[in-house]
Amino acid sequence: MVVTQLPRFHYLVFKNPPPSFKFFPKPKVPIKSTASTLFSAPKSTLSTTEPIPITDFSLPDEPKLEISLDKLFVPPETQVSCDDSSLSTRILKGSNIVLSKYARDAQVVQAEFVKSSVRTEDCPSDGLPEFALVGRSNVGKSSLLNSLVRRKRLALTSKKPGKTQCINHFCINDSWYLVDLPGYGYASAPQELRTDWGKFTKDYFINRSTLVSVFLLIDASIPAKKIDLEYASWLGQNQVPMTLIFTKCDKRKKKKNGGKRPEENMKDFQELICGFFQTVPPWIMTSSVTNQGRDEILLHMAQLRNYWLKH
Repeated sequence: MVVTQLPRFHYLVFKNPPPSFKFFPKPKVPIKSTASTLFSAPKSTLSTTEPIPITDFSLPDEPKLEISLDKLFVPPETQVSCDDSSLSTRILKGSNIVLSKYARDAQVVQAEFVKSSVRTEDCPSDGLPEFALVGRSNVGKSSLLNSLVRRKRLALTSKKPGKTQCINHFCINDSWYLVDLPGYGYASAPQELRTDWGKFTKDYFINRSTLVSVFLLIDASIPAKKIDLEYASWLGQNQVPMTLIFTKCDKRKKKKNGGKRPEENMKDFQELICGFFQTVPPWIMTSSVTNQGRDEILLHMAQLRNYWLKH
């Protein structure tokens, strides 16, 4: 049995779109397995100074997540099968993402702030590929961006949520962009300004031709929020490529107080997502405190970016 993932824009299919919504025909992915075979996600070891050839990927033994074959995200031009004994070594730790031949040049050598924009048409026009980080205010977006580039104050963090009010472009290695978008759900500004931020953010998603993928940040330390589910469903309706980034996975709630572990909240969120999407989106567990997920995000961005550049 072979599973082949279709190109980007096709891996997110909204299950019950409104009548006015026209989307691509449902991709036919030949998944027919009912076996209980599980694959586990190992640890990645991404160097910040040297590119990682996919054939040299080293994976030490650590506690692993078990993921069924039909829950994996398989990048374009990548094949997997139940009989592939090496599959478990190709799944990024704390994620459902299979590595592809495009996972190269993932290290961050240089990072610089370029500009802030309040309109999509004011964003950089050099044609470089970009990845947008978005999430509910106070989800840890700026902290994650700083962790990715190993710069404590590249993106200004604040104890007061809702401070990011523009489309902020950061150039990485002079070859691609990380984009910090306004948080949703809270902002210490008048209502009319918050409405404008939401409007230009959605305009950016739909009209930005160089956008490779949106990374939607979800706080894994708390139960799923309706606003996050609504945002994810909007991205699905509009065929915007999306990866779920579960933040604050280092936090542990005490059972006696009724709290859940991040893994439990993450599982609950994915079950709710199943009601919106026909297929499971790619996801990664992260922590800006421990740097969990940093390497995995960069490798995932690298394979999406390199595929985008080729096609």
